[in-house]
Amino acid sequence: MTLLSPTAPSAPTATVTFGQMLEKVRYEGAYPTRRQAQDVLRRVLEALGRQLTGDERVELAARLPQEAARYLASQIPTSQPLTGWGFVKDLAERTGGTLATTRWDTGTVLGVLARLAGDDLTARIIGQLPDGYALLFGRAQLVRAA
Repeated sequence: MTLLSPTAPSAPTATVTFGQMLEKVRYEGAYPTRRQAQDVLRRVLEALGRQLTGDERVELAARLPQEAARYLASQIPTSQPLTGWGFVKDLAERTGGTLATTRWDTGTVLGVLARLAGDDLTARIIGQLPDGYALLFGRAQLVRAA
């Protein structure tokens, strides 16, 4: 991450290129080709774009390379957010993938996303979404206080 001066905007901008992000997804997901990694990245970011709203959506897009931010922003958020498991099931149905493969793809992309977003933004994103997303982002799933 770059250091921000007192006069710099409060929302950091992307610090990695799309190619670097794609290679990270390819490596961590063990995808044989760059094209496969890009397809997975696109599908998961578009699905997340259907779930995420508000300041968190805007801040996350600002921290992503422009190409990845477009995937996220290309979708209109739903009025009925899905749980983490519902997210995986919906994505599997949309793509024709198995639940196990889709869970792997989702965890790979969201894990990379969490590192790009940083701890604070990732925590706010998880807090905004229904239960079940923390594990998809590679975090412990804590029980919310009633």
